[in-house]
Amino acid sequence: MPQRALALAVLCAVSLMVVLDGSIVAVALPSIQNDLGFTPSSLAWVVNAYLITFGGLLLVSGRLGDLIGRKRVFLAGLGVFTLASLLCGIAQDQTQLIVFRFLQGAGGALASAVVLGMITALYPEPRARAKAIGVYSFTQAAGSSIGLIAGGTLTQLLDWHWTFFVNLPIGAVALVLAVRLLEADRGTGSRGEPLLPSRIFRLRSVIGANTVMVLMVAGLFGFQFITALFLQRVLRLDALGTGFAFLPAPVSIAVMSLVFAERLNHRSGARKVLAAGLSLVALALAFLATVEAGGNYAADVLPALVLMGAGFGAAMPALMGQAMSGVAPADAGVASGLINTTQQIGAAIGTALLATAAASRTESLLVEGTAMPEALTGGYRTAYALSAGLLALAAFVAAVLLREKRTQEVIVA
Repeated sequence: MPQRALALAVLCAVSLMVVLDGSIVAVALPSIQNDLGFTPSSLAWVVNAYLITFGGLLLVSGRLGDLIGRKRVFLAGLGVFTLASLLCGIAQDQTQLIVFRFLQGAGGALASAVVLGMITALYPEPRARAKAIGVYSFTQAAGSSIGLIAGGTLTQLLDWHWTFFVNLPIGAVALVLAVRLLEADRGTGSRGEPLLPSRIFRLRSVIGANTVMVLMVAGLFGFQFITALFLQRVLRLDALGTGFAFLPAPVSIAVMSLVFAERLNHRSGARKVLAAGLSLVALALAFLATVEAGGNYAADVLPALVLMGAGFGAAMPALMGQAMSGVAPADAGVASGLINTTQQIGAAIGTALLATAAASRTESLLVEGTAMPEALTGGYRTAYALSAGLLALAAFVAAVLLREKRTQEVIVA
């Protein structure tokens, strides 16, 4: 494998490891609660401690990469993340686990914030860059679903400690390879540099891509949360079955983002591919908004997951390319950190919005005398319809804000 391709593999492997860590632990939460004695309210901190530091430090980490060198920040973050994974795995009580999860989130932010900027520097040629971003986008798009599968498998076959220990060999090998393969960059220095340069907001591509990212992730992250509940509470799947039920989505994402996305972007332009992909996702969510309590996975969920994966697999590489198009090399780190930050903002908004909508509708139906399965399903249908609306709005924003021909030419040439 050529050195540049191997370097890309290292960057994407680390990105995947960091992304899936946000979901791999979710399946193990009941086991963690039983072993360490968490209350239902305190258990949420096992997830929140990671997300708070991860989301809060992404933008700072991206800018730090521009100032002192992206390779330095990446290596530091990878080292901290790997060490923190070990500490989480051997934690003996609640306090230790939560503190180490804070540390793990910080390491994840440092490592992942600069990855997209490093890829754009590694692949300056437009066609090669588009293909590399397609590989990276797959890790971003499929990471959460893979995490659910991995978390269920490790917890059921081994125990919850291995949801953290699995990071150790990956992190150690990636650290050794990254030192050897990634080119050092000096950075611009800290003299007179703001955290978030206003000049990047003069780029229509940056504004549009980050707006689309918030809307898209709000709809899709909330969808994942709602669907996990639907599969378990209505269709009665266990934790491992729920994880594998999501498998068609990452498979469909992989086929589209790794095989077809670069060619589609080159032939049709990133804006059209992005809008079309988001429209497919909106259609899949609209289909889910028709589910019934007496339905089944094969007929009511599987087709939507396949269609959604195809649309997301097409949209994500185009969106990531737009987020970095026209950005000066000196601002690549902060642009990379910004798109990752808006991704986290969208996830937080979507989860809160859709969970509230679903709960409110379910409660209303129960008051009216509706049976529990039907009431739950009614709430989930409401959330799916809201998700479909968010994705349709994202497609509209993509068509309006990312319409400049010169933006496409920068990306796909």
